[in-house]
Amino acid sequence: MSLPPLVDAAWVQEHLGQEDLLLGDVRGPNAHQRGHLPGSIPLVLGSPPPLATRETVEEFAVEVQRRLGRHGVTGKERLVLYDRGDCVGAASSQQAALLAGHPQVSVLAGGIAAWPGELAQGGVELQKTKTVLEPRLDAVPTWEELRDRLGDETLTILDVRSEDEFRGRGGYPCDPRQGHIPGAQHLEVERLFAGPGRPHEPAAVRELAGLPEGAAVVAYCHSGSRSALASLALRAAGYDARNYPGSWHEWSRHEDLPAER
Repeated sequence: MSLPPLVDAAWVQEHLGQEDLLLGDVRGPNAHQRGHLPGSIPLVLGSPPPLATRETVEEFAVEVQRRLGRHGVTGKERLVLYDRGDCVGAASSQQAALLAGHPQVSVLAGGIAAWPGELAQGGVELQKTKTVLEPRLDAVPTWEELRDRLGDETLTILDVRSEDEFRGRGGYPCDPRQGHIPGAQHLEVERLFAGPGRPHEPAAVRELAGLPEGAAVVAYCHSGSRSALASLALRAAGYDARNYPGSWHEWSRHEDLPAER
């Protein structure tokens, strides 16, 4: 059974207990022990590195495969990840699992805060396994890919920061330059969400994005958190959307990369 990139609590309740469904709590083992969704396991995968070359992305993919195996994740299950509720951690972990090659990874909209049922408590016993997955390196765009695809009409680069950040009128002082990636479109991430961790309905997201369903999109922000959320909302709306984790924090440091204001 195929798995959408985003599911709600009603979907999880309907499928809870099915043999091929695995719930992963990305908040960490301590938070999981204090209270978690029934049948879930603690599953901390980390986020793609914010300053990365293709080589470091490959290394991270292998590390995520190891982490999946240590937690008994084979790649044959439908994996649903959840966090405290804003979906930032779950969306980043989803990207990490996809990078490692897991074929079916979803995020619980609203996280544990949206769960209407009883929570379980205590630790769980993990069954280690050897995960045999083929990394999907294209799950994490690098600055090299974006540099080589500037002007590529088949790819939409979407800046999801504030208007001031996009225009170069404001930004983080740690960045040596302000502005945006040339040719990028602008859509603030907050406009895609009805509430914390809850994107608008797909039709509303597509209307905001103004792109045909299925279009290829790479979203970026300052350091990859807001764009992880934006990518999640866009995938749920039917786009081939990816998050550029390096985002402007990385792009602005490469003086040979162009910028617009």
